[in-house]
Amino acid sequence: MFTPVYLDHNATTPVDPVVLDAMLPYLSSQHGNASSRHEYGRAARRAVDEARSKVAAALGAHASEVVFTSGGSEANNLLIKGVAACLKPGLLAVSAIEHPCVIRPAEQLRKRGWTLQKLAVDANGRIDGANFQAVMAEQPRIVSVMLANNETGVIQDVESLAAQASAAGAWFHTDAVQAVGKMAVDFRRLNAAGVHALSLSAHKIGGPKGVAALVVDKRLDIEPLIAGGGHERGLRSGTENVAAIVGFGVACELAAARRLANGERLLALRRRVERGLRALGATLFGQAAERLPNTVCFAFPELDGETLVGQLDRDGYAVASGAACSSANPEPSHVLQAMGVAPELARGAVRVSLGFVNTDAEIDGFLVTLQATVLRLHQLTAMAV
Repeated sequence: MFTPVYLDHNATTPVDPVVLDAMLPYLSSQHGNASSRHEYGRAARRAVDEARSKVAAALGAHASEVVFTSGGSEANNLLIKGVAACLKPGLLAVSAIEHPCVIRPAEQLRKRGWTLQKLAVDANGRIDGANFQAVMAEQPRIVSVMLANNETGVIQDVESLAAQASAAGAWFHTDAVQAVGKMAVDFRRLNAAGVHALSLSAHKIGGPKGVAALVVDKRLDIEPLIAGGGHERGLRSGTENVAAIVGFGVACELAAARRLANGERLLALRRRVERGLRALGATLFGQAAERLPNTVCFAFPELDGETLVGQLDRDGYAVASGAACSSANPEPSHVLQAMGVAPELARGAVRVSLGFVNTDAEIDGFLVTLQATVLRLHQLTAMAV
């Protein structure tokens, strides 16, 4: 069976075998509802509580601060819409490079009387300091800036930004979905700096799809998106996905234990990719900024990213032309456009996101195949002119 080399770990990761083993009993014999009062239910409740503690421990948080959701998109929507529902409409500020699951709910709030300001970034994808200070002077009520970007891997100085936002009287949220497991993420430290809520997702760290969490300062008032039986401290009703939550807890535990070793391995692989890309004449985005150790975003002038991704897929390498959640959108990346990248170059963007299971040989094979593919596409383009 043909199995392409997987270089798209920012989209999702394979479920770790240890995680799967932990989940299996809760997909068969341990099938209780965590709200039931009998032993089956009590066993499920213990499993959920243990997983909650593992997620919290991996982030330096308290278990009571962890609210389970169905995914990172729900966690971000819960924060943006839920906090806004408890406040008088005012100014909401989000970075121009946020994931759509932050930008879209922020845009929806305009219909409820909120004013939206998108925070500018520089050419390397970092928050523009002068613009940020100017927006904070307008005293926003809610600010959301992602910890690490899903397309470029660029890391923001969230502690400094949160401190400024907190001084302006704003509630500050960070989407840490891509950051957890790839860099140090300490909610207690971030909270002390002024971060009031943080989102993460299981399937980005070797856990199952369909479960995530919002880690939230209990001083923050949030109106639930989903009302019902009062699950998750009344913030997210619905019968708990016990198997997925168990897997999430184990995935967080493993990610915390392996982060340093995996980070060194990923950085070595990333640098190997980047050396090859520079030799081929690629443009690398955000390369002057601090980035996640596994993420490379690049383009070749005059080559379409979707076309290049399709050719590489046929040749045995799975990469992305943009964020998986918005890959149906033919428009150039809003992240790259915010960085000032010309639309024609942005349309050529390709993302390689590595996992610690990738090997030097796979990277070398990818670069050889990429060189041949780029040459072939340039020849086809020349013939079409």
